[in-house]
Amino acid sequence: MQSSDAVRIPRHARTSFISAASATSATSPPSTTARGLLDGGPRPRRSPAVRRALVAAVAGCAVLGGVLVLLPDRGEDSAPPALGPAGRAAAAVGAGAPAAMPDLAVLIGERETHVRAHPGDDQSWAVLGSAYVERGLRTADSAYYPKAERALRTSLRTRPERNVAALTGLAALGNARHDFRDARKWGEQAVRLAPRRWAAHAALLDAYRGLGDAKGVGRALAKVRKLSPGTAAARVRSGAVYRDRGWREDAAAALSDAAALARTPAERAACLYRVGELAWERGEPGDALRHYDAALAADPDHHPSLAAKGRALAAVGRTSDALHAYRAAIVRRPAPEYALELGELYESLKLRPAALAQYDLVRARVRQGGLGGVNDERVLGVFEAEHGDVGAAVRRLTAEFKRHASPENEDALGWALHRSGKSKEGLKHVESAVKKGPRSALFAYHRGAIERELGRYGAARRHLTEALRINPHFSPLAAPAAHTALKSLGDPPTGGPAQVYAPRGAPIPKLPRPPKPARQSD
Repeated sequence: MQSSDAVRIPRHARTSFISAASATSATSPPSTTARGLLDGGPRPRRSPAVRRALVAAVAGCAVLGGVLVLLPDRGEDSAPPALGPAGRAAAAVGAGAPAAMPDLAVLIGERETHVRAHPGDDQSWAVLGSAYVERGLRTADSAYYPKAERALRTSLRTRPERNVAALTGLAALGNARHDFRDARKWGEQAVRLAPRRWAAHAALLDAYRGLGDAKGVGRALAKVRKLSPGTAAARVRSGAVYRDRGWREDAAAALSDAAALARTPAERAACLYRVGELAWERGEPGDALRHYDAALAADPDHHPSLAAKGRALAAVGRTSDALHAYRAAIVRRPAPEYALELGELYESLKLRPAALAQYDLVRARVRQGGLGGVNDERVLGVFEAEHGDVGAAVRRLTAEFKRHASPENEDALGWALHRSGKSKEGLKHVESAVKKGPRSALFAYHRGAIERELGRYGAARRHLTEALRINPHFSPLAAPAAHTALKSLGDPPTGGPAQVYAPRGAPIPKLPRPPKPARQSD
C-alpha cells in the first residue's frame, strides 16, 4: 500500500511515458553493454559520445518526471475526451444504434478518403460499409446498399479470416434489405466467431424476427440482454420482442426505459417513436402524437415519426395537418409504405385522383428499391390485394411467406387469398398469424371479415368488435369497413345459441344425485 505523501502519476501520463520509452528502446539497436551483461563478460569501455548521450537521456527523464508530477491528476475513472462527429457515428454504428445524419456524413467522408489512400485497411472498409447501411436506412436511398455490399465484401477479401466486423455489417445489410435469410447466414457466422460481440447478436435477433423464428428470437434476446444489460439498444430490442408477443405492458416499460437511457438525440428519437407506436396500436392517437412530437424535437430528421404523426393527426381529425406531415415524410424518405398510407387517406377523403397518384408511386418506389436489392414484396402484395391485381398479390405473398414466415407476412397472405375467393384457406393463415403475432387490430379485422364471408356470424361479430376495441382508427379504409360489417350483422339473437336450450315442451332431464359420502367408522 502506498504512503499518503507518495506522488501519484495519472494513468494517461504513465501510459504516454511508457509508450515513449518503449518506442525509443524498440528503435535503438541492442548495446554492447546489454550483450556483455547477458553473456557474463567484462564491461566494455564507453566512448565519450555514448557517455554524453546517456547523460542527456538521464536529464531528459528527470525533466519529464518533474512535468508528470506537476500534471493535474484526472483520476483513474475520469471520462475520456469527447468524440468528434466521425467518432460518435462510428460508435453508434458499431453498437447497432442510430447515428445523427451530420455525424454519419462526416464518418463516411473520412473513411472514403482513408480507404483511397489505404485500400488494404479491412477495418476501415467494414466501418464504411456499415455506415452506408445506416445511411440507406435513414434516407431510404437504396443506392447506398450496393455501395455497402461492395465495401463489406472488400473488407472480407482483404481479411477473409475472423473478420467479425464485416460479417456483422453484412447481417445488418440483409436486415435493411428485408432479406432476412441472408441476414441470418451472416449473423450466425459472426456469432460463431465472436460469441460475446453484442452487435452480432442484435443483428441476428432482427433477422430471426423477420423470419418469424420464435425460438431463435428467444435465444438471441437472451444473449443481447446478457451482453449489454442496462443499455438503450438492448431495451429497444426487448421492447420489440415483447410487442411481437403481445406483451404490451412489458413492451411499453422496456421502451420507456430505453428512451430514458438514450445517449444521443437520434437514439432517443428512435425510442420515443417506438413508444408512440405502442400507444397508436392501443388506440390512443393523442398519446401517440405526443411521443412522435417529442421524437421529432430530439431529431427532426426522424422520418418514421413524421409519417406516424400524419397517421395520428388523421385519427384525431386534423386532416390538413396529417396530409402535410405525410408529404413531408415522403420527401425525406420516399418509402413505398408511406405512399400507400397517404393514398388510402386520400381515398377515404374521396380524393380519388390524388390517391391514384400515390398508388402509382408505390409501384415506382418498390421498383426503385429493388435496384438496390431491397425486398418490398410484402408492401407491394398488400397494395395489390387491396387496390390492384389480386392474383399477383397471392403469388407475391405466397413466395414471400415461404422465404420469411413472419406473422405479418402470413396475415397478408391470408387476406390476399380471401380477396381472391379462397376464404377458407385464407382464414387458416390469418388465424395462425393471430396466434403467433402481436395483438393487432388489423389482424382481428381480417379474421372477422373472412368469418363473416364464411357465414360464421358469431365469431365475425366478436373479432370485428375486438378490432375496433383494440384501435378504432387502425386504418382510414378498413376501420369504417369494420363498422359497416358489424352494422350489417346486427345484434346477436336473444336467448343465446339455440342448442343451449331444450325444445319447447320437451321434459327437462333430471340430473343424477351425487353419491352420499361414506360413513366414517368411530
